[in-house]
Amino acid sequence: MTSRELFQHILKKKSFLCVGLDPEISKLPACLGSLEEPIFEFNRRIIDATHRYTVAYKPNFAFYESYGARGMAALEKTVRYINKLDTNIFIIADAKRGDIGNTSKMYARAVFGEMPFDAVTVAPYMGEDSVTPFLTYGGKWAIILALTSNRGADDFQYHPGTGQRLFERVLHVSQRWGTIDNLMYVVGATRAEMLADIRKIVPDHFLLVPGVGAQGGSLEEVARYGMNSQCGLLVNSSRGIIYADSSENFDTVAGEKAREMQEEMAFYLAGRFKV
Repeated sequence: MTSRELFQHILKKKSFLCVGLDPEISKLPACLGSLEEPIFEFNRRIIDATHRYTVAYKPNFAFYESYGARGMAALEKTVRYINKLDTNIFIIADAKRGDIGNTSKMYARAVFGEMPFDAVTVAPYMGEDSVTPFLTYGGKWAIILALTSNRGADDFQYHPGTGQRLFERVLHVSQRWGTIDNLMYVVGATRAEMLADIRKIVPDHFLLVPGVGAQGGSLEEVARYGMNSQCGLLVNSSRGIIYADSSENFDTVAGEKAREMQEEMAFYLAGRFKV
């Protein structure tokens, strides 16, 4: 999927919403407790309720790996279910990979060769050769961690090394490795005011923006500071949607929360584009 194709899908759905699929068995509704595949069934019902409002899904690998083989089986089944439901939905492997080149080749094969993911999150701090294996798959994306929303981001990412803060150097240097059609950047919504500075460095790239909703990020600020000529945003919400309700109607409530975000996004898109 190219950036232009992703933009067209955003305009069609009037949404740049990405739903994070982060299932924790202890948090799943009690009505799923007796099922043989509670993780997949939870995901399936969330997907069925939200897919009309979203352009992307982002399963976080930790929430599947922690349950061993059954968790990874649920992940693969979830990804294939999304792909069968709508091939235009952008599916992100939130795996935060980053290792030497040969290991990265194996990581890339896992997410792009064995499963139908469109993108994978990558930590860039081992340099170019740890990222480029993910860029060898046509139509696939590496989403590089640039400026994250967690408290520990202050430990390194703002450090002024050679006149540039570390996250700024990541943005400058990594652009040489790929294009606007295979490189995206993670920028936390709780740092929304930094989006204006980031857009000066990467004006045309897509940004994956977590932190809206449960983490306190403002969708209005993200749209104001981060939107570019092709929208250029995928805004992720996880807990605020998938855990909005724990009753038997959890999927209905999740759909309502997704619709609310989509309607707000449609408003911001209408201010910039013909939708």
